[in-house]
Amino acid sequence: MVYVGIPKGQADQEEEVLKTIQDGDSDELTIKRFTESREKPGALWHIYAAKDTEKIREFLKKVAEEQGQENPVDHDPIHDQSWYLDRSLRKRLHQEYGVQGWAIVQFLGDVVFIPAGAPHQARTGATVHNLYSCIKVAEDFVSPEHVKHCFWLTQEFRYLSHTHTNHEDKLQVKNVIYHAVKDAVGILRANESSLSRP
Repeated sequence: MVYVGIPKGQADQEEEVLKTIQDGDSDELTIKRFTESREKPGALWHIYAAKDTEKIREFLKKVAEEQGQENPVDHDPIHDQSWYLDRSLRKRLHQEYGVQGWAIVQFLGDVVFIPAGAPHQARTGATVHNLYSCIKVAEDFVSPEHVKHCFWLTQEFRYLSHTHTNHEDKLQVKNVIYHAVKDAVGILRANESSLSRP
């Protein structure tokens, strides 16, 4: 988070931001960073374990059906990013599916790493009304250790409609696999003589 702009002289916004942070299920240490240390919050994240992806997907489809919305086969409620799990939906997800995520408030200067394949959502400005302007620098990366999750995501993207923004392989997983194997083979060849000694 490289910038958070807070308007001067609007104390009521601070109260609203505090309420949003509390409603976002943030821990006491995070709340103290805002109330006592006076740090500038820019975004409220909710991150879930990759193993819970199918449960979250099933839950979102269920909620959509309850609200009379369609669930087209070539769309995905997670990748469409059309849902925000507010406090009541997060509570219901936990009660009905046993899924609970982590609330992270990203303050000015903080970095948030999202594990491979982990469903996540962010409320920029930490509120529904985007009270604070902020600038985040985001970078996607694939480590060879997590290629499995990334390849799985790429396969999910293939089933989305051709007009979907996530339909293409933005991560270029096959290139990552190729270069990881090439590097591993290069290291083995460079150390071949020392590996063959008894």
